[in-house]
Amino acid sequence: MQAVTLPISETLKKELGRVGVLYGGLSAEREISLQSGAAVIAALVEAGIDHVAIDVGDNIIADIEAANIDRAFLILHGPGGEDGRMQALLEFLNIPYTGSDVASSALAMDKLRTKQLWRGVDINGQQGLPTPEFAVLTKGSDFPRVLANLGGEVMVKPANEGSSIGMSRVNNAAALQAAFETAAQYQGSVLVEQLIVGGEYTIAILDGEALPPIKLETNHSFYDFNAKYIAEDTRYICPCGLSPEKEQELKTLALNAFNTVGCRGWGRVDVMADAQQNFYLLEVNTAPGMTSHSLVPMAAKAVGLSFAELVLTILRASLAVKT
Repeated sequence: MQAVTLPISETLKKELGRVGVLYGGLSAEREISLQSGAAVIAALVEAGIDHVAIDVGDNIIADIEAANIDRAFLILHGPGGEDGRMQALLEFLNIPYTGSDVASSALAMDKLRTKQLWRGVDINGQQGLPTPEFAVLTKGSDFPRVLANLGGEVMVKPANEGSSIGMSRVNNAAALQAAFETAAQYQGSVLVEQLIVGGEYTIAILDGEALPPIKLETNHSFYDFNAKYIAEDTRYICPCGLSPEKEQELKTLALNAFNTVGCRGWGRVDVMADAQQNFYLLEVNTAPGMTSHSLVPMAAKAVGLSFAELVLTILRASLAVKT
């Protein structure tokens, strides 16, 4: 990783040109995206980068064309911004952008398809990457049987949402059906996943490198929306407490998971560990949060990068993007 440090050169400023920060959007994660976008905008101000804020709405094509931007910093979360649609629009408009391309964004947004890919991939002769056992729920599912097959305690989640929106942890059939009905209100299929009990870790990926893992601890039943964005008692542990060998294993797994999906630039991989410290992949986030509670900035800080330097490193990677 070749990080950008402040102050930056006039040459880099000219190469980056006028940056459009695309944030907000119309998904259930709009409020978080507004916070992330505001933080990115403040970083661009600090670095002296020419920029314009674009709150993504129904007139986004006209808004982008009117802004006359040279590239886009995509900090939209959820469907409509993180699922390949905005990436496709920017490619149509011949505007380079930060983060993953159309195909990898669409794939990573769908937790079910991502898990299916991980199960089938070959990594150096080893079949599959580890991810918890799972099933797809429908109205006609045999809820008691599904629960029993997955060990009696599970996580239910909308396959196409982030920020733990619509997620539930359940341990009986009636609660499983209720959790399905909650998750079914959102886009995409409803995924039910074997509960892995143990440590929860997140690994930021920046410019081809896995940053130091962060261990997450919460008093909630799981790392839910409140624990992520509201609660002040969530604990973020970095260094994460693993042995050097296990930490390297975790970083390698995260990087393989990220690359297998075809992601680029930056992102975050979420992982659970069981009591024996076996790791299980949960998901890839191609446009993670950049708020005061967010994890990628914490990981960047652990390697000496300020928030503004993180933003600039992400942005500089877009210079290599062909449109």
